Amino acid sequence: MKTKIWVALVALLLVFYLIVTAHRGWILLMAPEPVAKLLGAAVFLLPVVGVWALVREVMFGARMEKLAKILEAEGGLPPDTLPRTAGGRIVREAADAEFEKYRAAAESEPDDWRSWFRLSCAYDAAGDRRRARKSMRDAIAMYRRSAATV
Repeated sequence: MKTKIWVALVALLLVFYLIVTAHRGWILLMAPEPVAKLLGAAVFLLPVVGVWALVREVMFGARMEKLAKILEAEGGLPPDTLPRTAGGRIVREAADAEFEKYRAAAESEPDDWRSWFRLSCAYDAAGDRRRARKSMRDAIAMYRRSAATV
């Protein structure tokens, strides 16, 4: 629940910033100088991109949470048994060793969203956030395709 509160606060701050930016862009668009109008158009695009990014990230999080709840109900979430450092970080060597198990499972079941979800968790534990997000996007897409055919 704390995570959702923080996400909501950050999203509200971003929306406030985007509103202020859009207002400044509008002011520049209304200025009589052509350079100011051009700058206003460019500034006005920032909130459009910001809203798109915000919606995309919130949807990604909501879909990821939905899949996690399904896996949790099925007892299929990967257990959090990796050793940690004194600072609370996962020991990288242990995460890399555990990763191979989930990679092999995803390769053996390439159309199963559950295996790709678990692979995403393994990538994240190993510190590869870019691949973790890619694997999670793949898992979400597979889930949505399978839900659409049911």
